[in-house]
Amino acid sequence: MSGSYNQGGEGAPIESIEQMAAHLASGCKPKVAWRIGTEHEKFGFALADHSPLPYEGDGPTVRKMLDGLTRFGWEPVEEAGKVIALKREGASVSLEPGGQFELSGAPLENLHQTCAEVNGHLKEVRTVADEIGAGFLGLGFSPKWSLEETPVMPKARYGIMKAYMPKVGTLGHQMMFRSCTVQTNLDFASEADMVKKFRVSLALQPIATALFANSPFADGQPNGYRSYRAHVWTDTDNNRAGLLPFVFEDGMGFERYAEYALDVPMYFVKRGGVYLDATGLSFRDFMAGKLSILPGERPVMSDWEDHLSTIFPEVRLKTFLEMRGADGGPWARLCALPAFWVGLLYEDASLDAAWDLVKGWTHEDRTTLRHGAAKSALQAAFRGGKIQDIAREALAISRAGLRARGRLNGHGENEALFLDDLDESVRTGRVPADELLDRYHGPWKESVEPAFTECAY
Repeated sequence: MSGSYNQGGEGAPIESIEQMAAHLASGCKPKVAWRIGTEHEKFGFALADHSPLPYEGDGPTVRKMLDGLTRFGWEPVEEAGKVIALKREGASVSLEPGGQFELSGAPLENLHQTCAEVNGHLKEVRTVADEIGAGFLGLGFSPKWSLEETPVMPKARYGIMKAYMPKVGTLGHQMMFRSCTVQTNLDFASEADMVKKFRVSLALQPIATALFANSPFADGQPNGYRSYRAHVWTDTDNNRAGLLPFVFEDGMGFERYAEYALDVPMYFVKRGGVYLDATGLSFRDFMAGKLSILPGERPVMSDWEDHLSTIFPEVRLKTFLEMRGADGGPWARLCALPAFWVGLLYEDASLDAAWDLVKGWTHEDRTTLRHGAAKSALQAAFRGGKIQDIAREALAISRAGLRARGRLNGHGENEALFLDDLDESVRTGRVPADELLDRYHGPWKESVEPAFTECAY
């Protein structure tokens, strides 16, 4: 949910849906130019009492973290006089609504670079956090803080979203303030390539949810799910989330996605750096100059980009594809998630094999997978077997794709090494959430407090 930092309103008005589709199509690039972008979020907490980090105050704070990171060459980004993000060489550090700290990584050529970026970022964060008495937690959902205990970051768009969420679902605030994810942004060569990748990744997103399931706690106890974060998304705002059945229909392309996005209710319009509340209003009305909050005014391309950023399906199309199905988690799995998707999508033979795996599934099948993955991860039943069986096949396809890419590190190892952390899961059917529940019922003595040590970066 990283925000854009434009002032809003600059440029020529958009006159047609073809222009909107052309913006999406502008992401097409030759294979040699494909890159890997990785984003991951984590919960900051005070070491002394395991309370969440407020934005500012006397003890460890989010603001002190942001200020401390500037020593590493990060440049601050302000909104209304408050630092709300950092930028450096194509990457950014931004804040989610409840203070979750997000790295939006630079577009990189291979997974060895991606993992080096993740490692470097976490070391920088750890350096500053140690100085101010803070820690950072690698889980997909806040294990104990209530909504009331969770701070709110000073970003105007989040205030608009917070007011709107209860009107469109029961779990939107849980998503905003208490969840963390890791996601991967990947490129496409053409409209046909985008469609194939979109279909494969949307169908297999629940497999990633299952493999990376790491959010079994809420309010200090088990919540009944392996990925409670994934469950929360099933009732956040179904007008802008979910599995997008139209992606699998004939006629899918850039213009079809633009038509879908036009019908997603708006959140805001940005003008002069100010966020105007447009919740529930229609972008089609905006196109016609009939937006009630800006009568007679028509959108410009930055408005379209902002609107696209407020749509949250399991896979999101911008000028690239975003894989959005995984919980935040342990250090090693932050490298495994992009590896899983790059292996599946960036080599033709693997993409074909992945499509063969999923092409016979119905929307009902995909929905069953989504709900089963959230509840039971790899143990969920599917088509006479388990998600574990699909995950085993998908992982083998991904590994073959990474080997075929042939991107080696200084030791002559290919990118498939980043999948090693997933091998035990597909072998045993157990995921990080299962291990956490075992500890909770065993050595942790039914307390989540040890998570702040054992699950910290």
